[in-house]
Amino acid sequence: MTTTVTDLYPTRGTTEALTPRQDPVVWGDAPGLESYERDGFLAVEQLITPDEVAVYRAELDRLISDPAVRADERAIVEPKSQDVRSVFEVHRISEVFAGLVRDERVVGTARKILGSDVYVHQSRINVKPGFGASGFYWHSDFETWHAEDGLPRMRTVSVSIALTENYDTNGGLMIMPGSHRTFLGCAGATPEDNYKQSLKMQDAGTPSDEALTALADRHGIRLFTGRAGSATWFDCNCMHGSGDNITPYPRSNVFIVFNSVENAAQEPFAAPVPRPSFIGARDFTPVR
Repeated sequence: MTTTVTDLYPTRGTTEALTPRQDPVVWGDAPGLESYERDGFLAVEQLITPDEVAVYRAELDRLISDPAVRADERAIVEPKSQDVRSVFEVHRISEVFAGLVRDERVVGTARKILGSDVYVHQSRINVKPGFGASGFYWHSDFETWHAEDGLPRMRTVSVSIALTENYDTNGGLMIMPGSHRTFLGCAGATPEDNYKQSLKMQDAGTPSDEALTALADRHGIRLFTGRAGSATWFDCNCMHGSGDNITPYPRSNVFIVFNSVENAAQEPFAAPVPRPSFIGARDFTPVR
């Protein structure tokens, strides 16, 4: 017998459509998350120590300089410079980053926000070297994870941990505070193997200029800066993006997405097949 799954968040149709959020923001009963509930994000001035930053930076440098990693399909390169842009599933490639995922400061916070055990839906290192690294256009991660990976509910949280200084000039993360409370369903069908293009330059699943202007007028835009070791937790439905880095100063971070084990991926809601598992996990084993 086939089970019909109700699509609470329609997207990739003929027109854009706004849907009020149908899910809690904080699923647990942990104190200290009021600003996360309100704004959709929580900035932490120092999540990891300078000594730990040095360890993770060295591992990042090792990975992006390894020819075997560069040749792996999990490595994404810049279209123009051919520099490594991202390395996905980094917690499986590197035991150093696997240890970070299991760190109670990291996975423990995810459990508090989501109110359950969690698994890693996606992990990656993002490398934004100076002098021209391209940014990530405005989008809601949940729109893509719902449409192309099959996550049914908004019960997913991301953490971006800075491994270099985040200035206000080197392509930092921008979020529209409060945008997580409304889902913007985007127009247009999902192309076949869309992930191959979207990981370099996103097109499908991006909002119109008119929708982005309306959201920015309503919510404003927050730019995140901070020293290496700082972190930003943010809800899966936050409208966010980052600019190009044309400064001499690199901006690199490790990015981990935790999903509730009670929200495991199903069939995609707006794509013919799921993306590869190194982008959207199909192994729902809880992090221990």
